[in-house]
Amino acid sequence: MVATTLSTGPSTTLRSDHNLSAHRSRDHIPTITIKAASQPPQKWPKIRSVTRSSVHANKTLDGNSNGGDRELQRIFDDAQSLPKPLSVSDLSSSSSGSRLRVAYQGVPGAFSESAAAKAYPNCEAVPCEQFDTAFDAVERWLVDRAVLPIENSLGGSIHRNYDLLLRHSLHIVGEVRLSIRHCLLANQGVKLEDLKRVLSHPQALSQCENTLTKLGVVREAVDDTAGAAQYVALQQLKDAGAVASAGAAKIYGLNILAEDIQDDTDNITRFLMLAREPIIPGTDRPFKTSIVFSLEEGPGVLFKALAVFALRRINLTKIESRPRRKQPMRLLDDGSLKYFDYLFYVDFDASMADENSQNALRHLEEFATFLRVLGSYPADISLT
Repeated sequence: MVATTLSTGPSTTLRSDHNLSAHRSRDHIPTITIKAASQPPQKWPKIRSVTRSSVHANKTLDGNSNGGDRELQRIFDDAQSLPKPLSVSDLSSSSSGSRLRVAYQGVPGAFSESAAAKAYPNCEAVPCEQFDTAFDAVERWLVDRAVLPIENSLGGSIHRNYDLLLRHSLHIVGEVRLSIRHCLLANQGVKLEDLKRVLSHPQALSQCENTLTKLGVVREAVDDTAGAAQYVALQQLKDAGAVASAGAAKIYGLNILAEDIQDDTDNITRFLMLAREPIIPGTDRPFKTSIVFSLEEGPGVLFKALAVFALRRINLTKIESRPRRKQPMRLLDDGSLKYFDYLFYVDFDASMADENSQNALRHLEEFATFLRVLGSYPADISLT
């Protein structure tokens, strides 16, 4: 089993938003970091003594020195069996093993962990503190793959991961869609009317806007849904709940106050499967290709870019524009200022093994100032 190391300090897994004070984020929210991954799991450190003092402190707040102590002790004991999230500062050599190691962002019980299991059923899921960490873990050969969210049917695109796709040299080798069913979780004995605040990832909070508005609770944003559940459990909060999965409730010993609290029952998140090397595209099944490009100045240039696909009857499934960070402002030939050059992320239904797709990109290169194929991969056509 892999033991967790809990610590408090400036570097936290749960990050504060405007509703979560900097003091509470800095001093009270636990983080999980990894030590040298090159050592076998049995040699990784156990929970440090700080957790024991936390048990003592919480039992006095709880007002139940026996029941509260036992409940917290059970949570901490269970935590010892959970995987250790990787942090950027502690990345090191991968441990040996034949199972496919797949990175995801969050802690055990996160929806991303479920997506990793769906994409690679027999994998060893490796939790990471941040999206950046997952990208780094693949590039440094700590893991074999990463499974990260890119868009949600209610909340829209995950812009951070679009930026990271451009910054890193990983390839998209697949996609998987996951039905997201949010639950409202709280500690045992806590009722709906007791809740004053609810913690979760910003996307999860926005996806449950109607329910949370009716409850009249304060929303507090943290890094991931399962991390919110973990924090509520470890702190034994009596006035706060978490929006997370039913799996997170089971892992952290929380009670499910309400199920399916998302605004729309058809709440789907699309995840990308990332690897160091691209796969060889085929034509034996439906394929999707993802590209990113920028365009030269001129009227109708975006129309021309999209026309290269329309002329060849290639279906576009997604268009996303992002400002190019390196050139937020520049001077044009006529002396005027140009604010923002844009990058265009496009997905289309075709394989790069198809000559039609190759011709379309050759055509696009005639007026694109930058073009990169992010991946050509099998499309997920399953019914989540």
